[in-house]
Amino acid sequence: MSNIKLGVEVISAHGLFQRDKQNSCSPFVELKFDNQIFRTTTKPNDPNPVWHESFYFLVSDPSFLSTRTLEAHVFSYQDETDAKPFLGKVRVNGTSFVPRSEAAPFNYPLEKRSVFSRARGELGLRVFITDDPSITPSVSESPRAYIPSPRREHVSSLITDDANERRELKKPTTRTFYNATPSVNQQQPATMNYGMHEMRAAAPMPPRVVQYNGPTPPSDFSVKETSPFLGGGQIIGGRVVRGTKRPASGAYDLVEEMRFLFVRVVKARDLPDRDLTGSLDPYVEVKIGNFKGVTRHLDKNSDPEWNQVFAFAKENLQSNVLEIVVKDKDLVLDDYVGTVRFDLQEVQSRVPPDSPLAPEWYRLENKRQEKKKRAEIMLAVWEGTQADEAFGDAVFSDSLTSSDSSDIISANLRSKVYHSPRLWYLRVRIIEAQDVIIVSDKSRLPEAFVRIQMGNQMLKTRVSQRTFHPTWDQEFMFVVAEPFEENLVLSVEDHSEPNRDEPVGKAVIPLAAIEKRTDDKKFRSRWFHLEDSISDAMDEDKAKKVKFATRIHVAAALEGGYHVFDESTYYSSDLRPTAKQLWKPPIGVLELGILNANGLHPVKTRDGKGVSDTYVVAKYGHKWVRSRTVINSLSPKYNEQYTWEVFDPATVLTICVFDNGHFGEGKNRDQTIGKVRIRLSTLQSGRVYTNAYPLLVLQPSGLKKRGELHLAVRFTCTSVSNMLMKYTKPLLPKMHYTQPLSVNLQEVLRVQALNIMVARLGRSEPPLRREVVEYMTDAKTHLFSMRRSKANFYRFTAVFSGVMSVWKWMGEVCSWRTPVTTALVHVLYTMLVMFPEMILPTVFLYMAVIGLWNYRFRPRFPPHMDTKLSYAESVNADELDEEFDIFPTMKAPDIVKMRYDRLRIVAGKIQSVVGDIAAQGERVQALLSWRDPRATAIFVTFCLIIAMVMYITPFKLFALLSGYYFMRHPRLRHRIPSAPLNFFRRLPAMTDSML
Repeated sequence: MSNIKLGVEVISAHGLFQRDKQNSCSPFVELKFDNQIFRTTTKPNDPNPVWHESFYFLVSDPSFLSTRTLEAHVFSYQDETDAKPFLGKVRVNGTSFVPRSEAAPFNYPLEKRSVFSRARGELGLRVFITDDPSITPSVSESPRAYIPSPRREHVSSLITDDANERRELKKPTTRTFYNATPSVNQQQPATMNYGMHEMRAAAPMPPRVVQYNGPTPPSDFSVKETSPFLGGGQIIGGRVVRGTKRPASGAYDLVEEMRFLFVRVVKARDLPDRDLTGSLDPYVEVKIGNFKGVTRHLDKNSDPEWNQVFAFAKENLQSNVLEIVVKDKDLVLDDYVGTVRFDLQEVQSRVPPDSPLAPEWYRLENKRQEKKKRAEIMLAVWEGTQADEAFGDAVFSDSLTSSDSSDIISANLRSKVYHSPRLWYLRVRIIEAQDVIIVSDKSRLPEAFVRIQMGNQMLKTRVSQRTFHPTWDQEFMFVVAEPFEENLVLSVEDHSEPNRDEPVGKAVIPLAAIEKRTDDKKFRSRWFHLEDSISDAMDEDKAKKVKFATRIHVAAALEGGYHVFDESTYYSSDLRPTAKQLWKPPIGVLELGILNANGLHPVKTRDGKGVSDTYVVAKYGHKWVRSRTVINSLSPKYNEQYTWEVFDPATVLTICVFDNGHFGEGKNRDQTIGKVRIRLSTLQSGRVYTNAYPLLVLQPSGLKKRGELHLAVRFTCTSVSNMLMKYTKPLLPKMHYTQPLSVNLQEVLRVQALNIMVARLGRSEPPLRREVVEYMTDAKTHLFSMRRSKANFYRFTAVFSGVMSVWKWMGEVCSWRTPVTTALVHVLYTMLVMFPEMILPTVFLYMAVIGLWNYRFRPRFPPHMDTKLSYAESVNADELDEEFDIFPTMKAPDIVKMRYDRLRIVAGKIQSVVGDIAAQGERVQALLSWRDPRATAIFVTFCLIIAMVMYITPFKLFALLSGYYFMRHPRLRHRIPSAPLNFFRRLPAMTDSML
C-alpha cells in the first residue's frame, strides 16, 4: 500500500443558495476521491459556514494520481426527509495537486450539476499531497455528521433490512475509510440544537463513509460538446434547434447576447474656477452601485473634452440610479463640482443598425440637488449589446473595481484587432567590386569582404583573395516588412589582421528603389559607389558628382512569389504569397465566437484572494484579435465574435488565453493559461461547433489544466468547387518549387520574420507583448526536448503499426494457426494470380469499404491537444526541467553532464539503428559489386538459371508456386533460417571499413 495521501482541508463557504422555507440552509460537504467518500459536519441555518476540518484519502496508485479528480459536493441537511438538496459542487483535477508546503487555500466557485440547478457561492478548500507517516487515515475523534433520530433509523432499518441482505449477496466486499484525527489545536464544536435532534461534540462518533465501486472517473482533458443559447438560438449538435431561434443583434449570432448600459462622457463647459488658483483640473466619475469608472483629468481647463465610453453589464447592476460626478483633481482631497443623475428605467435602448445616439447637454447639480446656473456636461446614455459600435472603445464594469483610478484604466484592458505587417523576402546577390583601395596603404592588396546589414539582420560574404577587383558572387536572403522604413547597407571591409577589419566604404540602397518580382526570372544588377559614411552614401547630389570611386556590383530584388513563414510550418494559418496580385479569391468565411471560460486557476493574489485577469488572443492569417480583459474573475464572460476570410482549408486557427500582467502593481509578463488549435479542414461547412476546450499548460512541475474555454466556431464555404480544387493545388506558392529554399535557410528566415512581427505588434496600443506572440506562433518548437523526441518516436511506430500488424497476421496465416483463414487466403491469392486485372480494383474497393465503415466513427468535433500522444502524462521532472531550460543553458555542471551523458546514450542507439539499416543496403549493393567474388558468382549464376526457367515457365504458375511455398504448412518448414536469408546475411558490408 502506498504511503502517499491526499489531504483536503474544508475551510469555509459563503454565499450559498438558501433553499428551504425558512430561507436558510444547513450545509455539509461530501468529498469523493479514489472510491472514497467523506462527509463534514452540518452547520445548521448558516449560509456562510466555517468548518476547518481536515480529511486524508488513501491513494491506491500514485502513478494514476494525475488522472484522478477530487469532487466536493455541497448539500443541505433536511430534518424530516432523506433528500439532500444540492447546493453546488467543485471539481479539482489531479494535475493541480501540490505538496503540502506549496498548498494555499483557494475559494472555488460552485458549479451547477445541471442546467436547472441553482448553485451559487464559493467553497474554500486547501488540497495537498503528503507522505508523512505520522498522518494516517484513522477513525476521527470528532463527529462529522448529524446523528439521525433512533425512531427514524429503526423504521428505515425495518424497511431496508431485507433489501440489504439481498444486495450484500451480489455486492463485492467494500472497505470503510474514516477521517484523519484532527489536530490538537483545532477547536471542538459546541453543543447545538437543531429541531428534535441534538449533536454533542463530547461523544466521539465515526463519520458515515460510503465506498464507491463505479468506474474510474475519466480524465477531463477531453473536449466537451456544449449546447449554449447563442444570439441565433440554442445550438444542439451543430444546428439551431427549431423553436429556439430568435433574431440576432446584427451579425452576432455565435455569442450570447449581453446587455450593457453605455455612458459616453463627451465634454463639459463653463465649469467654475477655483477660488485662488484659477481653472480646475476636472475629471468625471461614472458611478452605479459599487462600480465606478473614472476619466482622465485635464489640467487647467474649464471646457474639458474627454470623449470616453463606459459600459456596465446589466446583469451586474446594483442600483437603479446612474450618477455622473464632475470633480476637481487635488493633491490632498478632490473637490466636488457637480452631479447629473439618471433613472435607469428611463434610459432608452438602441440596436444597430440604428444611428448612434446623439449626446445632450445636462446642467450640473450641487449636493442639495439644485441646478447650477452655468456648468454643463455633454452625455449620452443608452442600453445596447456587444453589437454596438462603442463596444470596442468602452471601458467595462468587469474591468473595474471600486479602487480603480484613471492610471489603471488604460488601453491594455480593451479588445482590439491587429494586422501583422506584410513580409517580403529580400534577395541580395553580391557579385564583385572594383578599385578597392586601402587609404592607409594604397600599395597593399586588400583581402576584402562585404558586410550586408538590413535592420537588425547582418550577414557577410567570404574573404576574397588579395586583389583590387575582388569577386564573390554570393546570394543572401533577408526578411523585410511594409512599410519599408529601413535601408539596405553594404559595407566593404578589408580583413587586414586576424582580429581587425578596416572599413573601405559604404553604400546605402533604399528598399523602395529595389525592384519587386513574382517569378523566377532574372533581375537586373546595378553598380553603386562607396562612400566613407552612411550619411554621404545617402546624399544623392554628392553621389552624382563622384567621377572616380570604389564601386560594388549588386543585384537585389524583393521576392513576392514566396510565402514568408512567420510561424511554425505545422500550424500555419496562411499560405498565400506576399504579392497581392498572386492572391486567389477566398473560398469561405471563418467565424469565431469567444463565449466564456470557467474553472480558471488563480494566477495572482489580490486583497488576500486568488484572482485572474484574463484575455483571449486569436490568430488566423494576418489578422490578430484580442478580447477585453476581465478583472478579478475565475469564470469570465467575453461573448465577442470575429470573422476571417479563408483562402486555404489546410490552415490552423490558434486561440490562447493569457493573464494580463499590466493590471495592478508593476508590469510583469503575461502568463499563459492555455492554447486551442482548430484545423479548418476538420470542420464541416455550415455547422456551428460549440465546445468546451480544456486549457492545458505544460510546466516544469508537470501538466496542468488551468480551466476550460468555451468557443463557437463556424466555417462557411462560399464556393464548394473552389474549395475542392484547392486539394489538387500545391500547398505553397509556385516559387517554393521552382526556386526552393533550404530547410535551414527557411528556419533562419522564420526567426527573422518573428522578430520583425514582435517589434511591429509591440508598437500597437495596446501592444501584443513578445511572450504572447512567441506562444501563439510556437516559436520554440524547434528546440530539443526529450519528451517531444519520445512522442515523435511513438508517432513513428504508430504509423507503421498497421504494416507490422499485417506482417504478424501474415505470419499467423503461414503458421496455419487458423486453418480456415489460411485456406481462404489461398483461395483469394489464387484468384488474384489467375486474374491479375482484378488486383487494383480489389485494393481500391477494399479501401473504399473501409472508409465508408469508418464514417460511423468519424470525429464529432475538431481534435484537441492529446496528452498521451504528446507524452505529457508520463514525463519525468528532469526531462521537463531540461525542456524549459533557456538556450544556452545556465544549469549546474553536474546536471549538464548528466543530461549530456543521457543524450549520448540515446544518440548511440539511434546511431546503431542507422548503421544497421545502412549495412542491409550495402549487402544489397554487394550482390553485384564483386566485393565477395564467390557470393557474386553464385548470385550471377542463380540469376541466369532463373532467367532461363522464367522464359519457359508461365508467370502465373511461378507466382502461384512462390505464394504456396511462402504459406506452406509448418510441418514443411525448418526452424533454422532459409538458404536465401543465410546467403544474404553472409554478404559483406562497409562496416569493416569504418574507423
